[in-house]
Amino acid sequence: MEKLRSGVAADHGTQRAGCQATRSIGLLQLEHGMTVLDSALSIATPPEEAADAAVAERRRLLVPSPAPADMKIAIVHDWCPSFRGGERVLAELCAMFKGAEVFTLFDFLPEDVKDSYFAGVSFHTSVANRLPWVEKYYRGLFAVCPFLIEQFDVTGFDAVISSSAAFARGVITRPDQPHLSYIHSPVRYAWDEQFSYLAQARLGYGPKGLAYRWLLHRLRTWDVRTAHGPDLMLANSSYVRARIHRIYGRDARVIFPPVALSELKYREEKQDYYITASFLAPYKRTDLVIKAFNEMPSRRLVVVGDGQQSAKLRALAKSNVEFAGFLPRRDYVEAVAGAQALVFAGCEDFGIALAEAQACGTPLIAFGRGGARDIVRALGRAERPTGILFREQTIASIQRAVNDFETHRHLLRSEACRDNGERFSTERFRQEIADAFQSTLKLHAEPQFGAVA
Repeated sequence: MEKLRSGVAADHGTQRAGCQATRSIGLLQLEHGMTVLDSALSIATPPEEAADAAVAERRRLLVPSPAPADMKIAIVHDWCPSFRGGERVLAELCAMFKGAEVFTLFDFLPEDVKDSYFAGVSFHTSVANRLPWVEKYYRGLFAVCPFLIEQFDVTGFDAVISSSAAFARGVITRPDQPHLSYIHSPVRYAWDEQFSYLAQARLGYGPKGLAYRWLLHRLRTWDVRTAHGPDLMLANSSYVRARIHRIYGRDARVIFPPVALSELKYREEKQDYYITASFLAPYKRTDLVIKAFNEMPSRRLVVVGDGQQSAKLRALAKSNVEFAGFLPRRDYVEAVAGAQALVFAGCEDFGIALAEAQACGTPLIAFGRGGARDIVRALGRAERPTGILFREQTIASIQRAVNDFETHRHLLRSEACRDNGERFSTERFRQEIADAFQSTLKLHAEPQFGAVA
């Protein structure tokens, strides 16, 4: 906690084809907005803090597989830029379905992370993964990603599981091939979040803006065309389930992402600060939290995370707002566990950072839209409340929520938060995925087109 008190912390595929990357300022700004699951996990799990490979391998061996031993399974994942929430889901799927092979557009995972979480797993990447310095601009290749994902030949596998926030769901499969798809979100920047991302990138209706709008229109067309490929869709929250229904006209089964409870420290005694933790991107609305606490000088706020808005947000903050920057996983957990509450003003599809805070015994003060509605047992609605949901993304709404929290703090007990966090356990995730996989197999075990004469 000394790091927090001083405000000092460390900041920080198999074919050939030609691709040309556009590297304009507008593109780079849009790229930063395209992270779907870059919660606090993206700033709190550095490679050097990864679990020991031998321990991880023993853990893998303890997970019973829901598939027959001789079944060949392909797991298709959008991309692996670092070990974030989506990659945690991927790691659990690989642990469950032993021998499965991973197909992903881009793979930039360090070897020690691979050894710890993906030991023995074969990775196949797209041809674009070979482009020079592609890790700097891979998000800008979104327009060709539908084409690239369709080049993965998974037709020789017995079943396919896709882990998709954008493209993986569109992989080409056989009509008789079971396909289970875990949807982190439909392509946010192509649908309801399009206008927000374009505004952040300052892409209006000039030539460049019109070009991007056309590309996103084409992406939406492809996205809808491929929406009926999976046999069964899973959503990571009720919010995403609603988006799937509105965009694709399909129902989805909600399975919350896994939270590694064993990595989280429960603490009942809290210190004299609030915390907000995320990748510092515009849509996280950390600016609102900082502005709210600027006007509450008697309350201390610690901002954990780094990102494109770091310099701007630091310039905005007053003396009661401290920046911890990037924190190693152990320090991050310690900081969250010791906070009075975690304050979050963004709209997340799920929000693993929020679920982790609950598991640490830390109450939440969160914007009441998105995954937060699944996570928070709201004051005034639940018998054992674990946080407060505010209705508007405004400074005044956050301030009212903080005041309500302090008035009713005695009702928001740490043990209730911890119990609530246990709803998102890894064991629960494995069982629900296993049930969904069996349901998918059953669909192909039953006659679908009537008897053949």
